[in-house]
Amino acid sequence: MDLTQSSTDPWRRNLVVVLIGSFTTIVAMTLLLPILPLYVEQLGASGHAEIVQWSGIAYGATFFSAALTAPLWGRLADRYGRKLMLIRASFGMAIAMSLIGMAHDVWQLVALRLLAGLLGGYSSGSMVLVAAQTPKERTGWALGVLSAGIMAGNLVGPLIGGILPPLIGIRETFLLAGGVIFLMFLATTFLIQEAKRVGSAKEKVPANWAAIPDKRPIFAMLATGLLLMVAQMSIEPIITVYVAGLVETTQVTFISGVVMSVAALGSILSSSWLGAIADRVGHWKIVTMCLACAALLLVPQAYVTSAWQLIALRLLMGLALGGLLPAITSVIRHAVPERMAGGVLGYSISAQYVGQVVGPVAGGFVGGHVGMRAVFLATSVLMAIGAIGNYIIQQRLKKA
Repeated sequence: MDLTQSSTDPWRRNLVVVLIGSFTTIVAMTLLLPILPLYVEQLGASGHAEIVQWSGIAYGATFFSAALTAPLWGRLADRYGRKLMLIRASFGMAIAMSLIGMAHDVWQLVALRLLAGLLGGYSSGSMVLVAAQTPKERTGWALGVLSAGIMAGNLVGPLIGGILPPLIGIRETFLLAGGVIFLMFLATTFLIQEAKRVGSAKEKVPANWAAIPDKRPIFAMLATGLLLMVAQMSIEPIITVYVAGLVETTQVTFISGVVMSVAALGSILSSSWLGAIADRVGHWKIVTMCLACAALLLVPQAYVTSAWQLIALRLLMGLALGGLLPAITSVIRHAVPERMAGGVLGYSISAQYVGQVVGPVAGGFVGGHVGMRAVFLATSVLMAIGAIGNYIIQQRLKKA
């Protein structure tokens, strides 16, 4: 399918623009991972404990503020237009990233990371635009393509963050990122074409969700989105320690990086393919299948005896999880009135951000107090509960 056929299908051109824009903004948000402790130290923090503490606060600040504001931006997108929210997010991110490169102390860095979360949301806004503008029979595929771009940004960002700062400097890297996002602001402004909205722009959206005929799919997908992020992030705090028991000391950091990356690679490879399948067989079936596969694949990860077994299993798990995000978004999009899609998808995004916070915290606690195998097994149980719950709800809806 040619994505460039924009003359007759504006949604295709929109998909290309937001795909590049989402990739770029995610790269900008994640490139600081390898250099954050160095930047925190450069801004005045001293001592291992203080550097680690401020690095964690600065990194989590963006997700915290983004989780709080995602529903708001979604509702405003419903009321005033999805393109306008993308323009706001790209311009805000360009400013925030540039200012991060000008910070003078760690308090300013944390404040600016909070600002980035408040003003950002380009990738989540892109999901809303694509879900709303794409023909329903192509929604899963389009969202899968966009999800692949987002996950690619998460994979490439840290690599760029490890390469650029030694060449041009830490501050200059942030300024360059801000400049690139500003180019995406221009592309978003002049290239995206949003379909005309029906009704008044000031039409009041019911705050109590009274317009949603059946809320069970919505609550099921909110829980599933949270589970997805918990499954992806719960293993992160223990990977390096877990790998240390499988390989020689000199290989630990390299193998740990590979283990973390292959899951994202698997999701990139499978997201558009599973999205296209979901368009044919049903998005909810893909949600249940992906959760069940992930639950099964987590069990042997607790009992691997070599690093390559873990790498292979994480790759397979990434392939399974790749279909979840586009399918979740598609189920929500098809279950709510068009004028409420942005607001409800905003809640879904917030739930995923909560999972990004809960996952590492829970994984670290269980790994430290119960054991590392317990992290994989507990996560497997959660995914199995999610699969069973989604299957039961889907069957009840069929009978209704």
